[in-house]
Amino acid sequence: MEDSRIIELYWERDQQAVQETAVKYGRLLERIAGNILGRQDAEECVNDTYLRAWNAIPPERPAAFRNWLGRITRNLSLDRWKASQAAKRGGGMEVLLGELAECVPCSEGPQKALEDQALAELLNGFLRGLPAENRRMFLGRYWYGEGLAEIAASLGCGQGKVKSALFRTRKALRAYLEKEGVL
Repeated sequence: MEDSRIIELYWERDQQAVQETAVKYGRLLERIAGNILGRQDAEECVNDTYLRAWNAIPPERPAAFRNWLGRITRNLSLDRWKASQAAKRGGGMEVLLGELAECVPCSEGPQKALEDQALAELLNGFLRGLPAENRRMFLGRYWYGEGLAEIAASLGCGQGKVKSALFRTRKALRAYLEKEGVL
Protein backbone atom coordinates (compact mmCIF):
# COMPACT_ATOMS: atom_id res chain seq x y z
CA MET A 1 0.00 0.00 0.00
CA GLU A 2 1.24 3.49 -0.82
CA ASP A 3 2.40 5.74 2.03
CA SER A 4 -0.18 8.38 1.14
CA ARG A 5 -2.99 5.84 1.56
CA ILE A 6 -1.59 4.64 4.89
CA ILE A 7 -1.46 8.25 6.12
CA GLU A 8 -5.07 8.72 4.97
CA LEU A 9 -6.03 5.70 7.09
CA TYR A 10 -4.42 7.40 10.10
CA TRP A 11 -6.37 10.57 9.33
CA GLU A 12 -9.58 8.51 9.14
CA ARG A 13 -8.61 6.95 12.52
CA ASP A 14 -8.81 3.51 10.92
CA GLN A 15 -6.84 0.93 12.92
CA GLN A 16 -5.89 -0.73 9.65
CA ALA A 17 -3.29 2.07 9.36
CA VAL A 18 -1.17 0.51 12.10
CA GLN A 19 -1.41 -2.93 10.51
CA GLU A 20 -0.43 -1.58 7.09
CA THR A 21 2.47 0.33 8.64
CA ALA A 22 3.67 -2.86 10.33
CA VAL A 23 3.42 -4.84 7.09
CA LYS A 24 5.30 -2.26 5.04
CA TYR A 25 7.89 -0.97 7.54
CA GLY A 26 7.94 -3.40 10.47
CA ARG A 27 11.16 -5.18 9.45
CA LEU A 28 13.00 -1.89 8.86
CA LEU A 29 11.90 -0.48 12.21
CA GLU A 30 12.82 -3.72 14.00
CA ARG A 31 16.26 -3.60 12.40
CA ILE A 32 16.84 0.01 13.49
CA ALA A 33 15.75 -0.68 17.06
CA GLY A 34 17.45 -4.08 17.19
CA ASN A 35 20.82 -2.65 16.19
CA ILE A 36 20.61 -0.26 19.11
CA LEU A 37 18.90 -2.33 21.77
CA GLY A 38 18.49 -6.04 21.18
CA ARG A 39 15.39 -8.04 20.26
CA GLN A 40 13.01 -7.72 23.22
CA ASP A 41 13.45 -3.99 23.78
CA ALA A 42 13.43 -3.45 20.02
CA GLU A 43 9.99 -5.01 19.71
CA GLU A 44 8.66 -2.68 22.42
CA CYS A 45 10.18 0.36 20.69
CA VAL A 46 8.60 -0.59 17.38
CA ASN A 47 5.21 -0.92 19.09
CA ASP A 48 5.80 2.47 20.72
CA THR A 49 6.57 3.85 17.24
CA TYR A 50 3.16 2.73 16.00
CA LEU A 51 1.53 4.39 19.01
CA ARG A 52 3.47 7.63 18.41
CA ALA A 53 2.42 7.58 14.75
CA TRP A 54 -1.21 7.02 15.75
CA ASN A 55 -1.08 9.95 18.18
CA ALA A 56 0.79 12.28 15.80
CA ILE A 57 -1.33 11.72 12.66
CA PRO A 58 -3.41 13.88 12.57
CA PRO A 59 -2.39 16.71 12.79
CA GLU A 60 0.95 15.78 11.19
CA ARG A 61 1.13 14.65 7.59
CA PRO A 62 4.72 13.40 7.15
CA ALA A 63 6.10 13.91 3.65
CA ALA A 64 8.70 11.14 3.95
CA PHE A 65 6.75 8.56 5.97
CA ARG A 66 9.50 5.90 5.97
CA ASN A 67 12.12 8.33 7.26
CA TRP A 68 9.69 9.84 9.75
CA LEU A 69 8.95 6.40 11.23
CA GLY A 70 12.66 5.54 11.24
CA ARG A 71 13.47 8.72 13.15
CA ILE A 72 10.79 7.99 15.75
CA THR A 73 12.07 4.43 16.21
CA ARG A 74 15.68 5.54 16.42
CA ASN A 75 14.91 8.26 18.96
CA LEU A 76 12.81 5.91 21.11
CA SER A 77 15.57 3.28 20.94
CA LEU A 78 18.29 5.76 21.87
CA ASP A 79 16.19 7.06 24.78
CA ARG A 80 15.66 3.51 26.04
CA TRP A 81 19.36 2.70 25.55
CA LYS A 82 20.42 5.83 27.47
CA ALA A 83 18.06 4.91 30.30
CA SER A 84 19.50 1.41 30.49
CA GLN A 85 23.05 2.79 30.48
CA ALA A 86 22.38 5.11 33.40
CA ALA A 87 23.00 2.19 35.75
CA LYS A 88 25.78 0.53 33.79
CA ARG A 89 28.42 1.53 31.28
CA GLY A 90 29.51 -0.17 28.09
CA GLY A 91 27.77 -1.60 25.07
CA GLY A 92 27.78 -1.20 21.34
CA MET A 93 25.89 2.07 20.96
CA GLU A 94 28.28 3.85 23.31
CA VAL A 95 31.10 2.91 20.94
CA LEU A 96 29.18 4.29 17.93
CA LEU A 97 28.38 7.56 19.67
CA GLY A 98 31.98 7.81 20.87
CA GLU A 99 33.25 7.46 17.30
CA LEU A 100 31.25 10.53 16.29
CA ALA A 101 31.95 12.56 19.42
CA GLU A 102 35.05 14.19 17.93
CA CYS A 103 33.18 15.22 14.76
CA VAL A 104 29.78 16.45 15.93
CA PRO A 105 29.53 19.21 18.51
CA CYS A 106 27.28 18.93 21.55
CA SER A 107 25.15 22.00 22.04
CA GLU A 108 23.09 22.99 25.04
CA GLY A 109 20.97 25.97 25.95
CA PRO A 110 18.02 27.83 24.43
CA GLN A 111 19.37 27.86 20.88
CA LYS A 112 19.81 24.08 20.77
CA ALA A 113 16.92 23.42 18.37
CA LEU A 114 18.12 26.05 15.91
CA GLU A 115 21.70 24.80 16.10
CA ASP A 116 20.55 21.20 15.68
CA GLN A 117 18.60 22.13 12.55
CA ALA A 118 21.61 23.95 11.08
CA LEU A 119 23.85 21.00 11.93
CA ALA A 120 21.38 18.60 10.30
CA GLU A 121 21.44 20.67 7.10
CA LEU A 122 25.25 20.65 7.11
CA LEU A 123 25.33 16.88 7.69
CA ASN A 124 22.88 16.32 4.84
CA GLY A 125 25.03 18.45 2.55
CA PHE A 126 28.14 16.53 3.58
CA LEU A 127 26.45 13.17 3.02
CA ARG A 128 25.15 14.21 -0.42
CA GLY A 129 28.76 14.94 -1.41
CA LEU A 130 30.00 11.47 -0.47
CA PRO A 131 30.33 8.62 -2.96
CA ALA A 132 27.31 6.29 -2.69
CA GLU A 133 29.31 3.47 -1.08
CA ASN A 134 30.79 5.71 1.62
CA ARG A 135 27.37 7.26 2.28
CA ARG A 136 25.89 3.74 2.67
CA MET A 137 28.67 2.80 5.10
CA PHE A 138 28.23 5.98 7.16
CA LEU A 139 24.44 5.74 7.36
CA GLY A 140 24.56 2.02 8.02
CA ARG A 141 26.93 2.52 10.93
CA TYR A 142 25.68 5.74 12.49
CA TRP A 143 21.99 5.84 11.58
CA TYR A 144 21.02 2.17 11.49
CA GLY A 145 23.62 1.07 14.07
CA GLU A 146 24.89 -1.79 11.92
CA GLY A 147 28.09 -3.64 12.76
CA LEU A 148 31.15 -3.53 10.54
CA ALA A 149 30.63 -7.15 9.45
CA GLU A 150 27.02 -6.47 8.47
CA ILE A 151 27.96 -3.41 6.41
CA ALA A 152 30.83 -5.26 4.75
CA ALA A 153 28.58 -8.19 3.84
CA SER A 154 25.90 -5.92 2.37
CA LEU A 155 28.50 -4.15 0.21
CA GLY A 156 30.51 -7.26 -0.66
CA CYS A 157 33.79 -5.99 0.76
CA GLY A 158 36.03 -6.62 3.76
CA GLN A 159 35.59 -5.21 7.25
CA GLY A 160 38.96 -3.48 6.99
CA LYS A 161 37.76 -1.47 4.00
CA VAL A 162 34.62 -0.43 5.90
CA LYS A 163 36.59 0.49 9.02
CA SER A 164 39.13 2.60 7.13
CA ALA A 165 36.44 4.25 4.98
CA LEU A 166 34.49 5.20 8.11
CA PHE A 167 37.65 6.59 9.69
CA ARG A 168 38.37 8.72 6.61
CA THR A 169 34.74 9.84 6.41
CA ARG A 170 34.72 10.92 10.08
CA LYS A 171 37.98 12.79 9.48
CA ALA A 172 36.48 14.49 6.40
CA LEU A 173 33.31 15.33 8.35
CA ARG A 174 35.35 16.96 11.08
CA ALA A 175 37.28 19.03 8.51
CA TYR A 176 34.01 19.98 6.78
CA LEU A 177 32.40 21.11 10.04
CA GLU A 178 35.52 23.05 11.00
CA LYS A 179 35.49 24.76 7.60
CA GLU A 180 31.80 25.65 8.12
CA GLY A 181 32.62 27.13 11.54
CA VAL A 182 30.70 24.56 13.57
CA LEU A 183 33.73 23.15 15.39
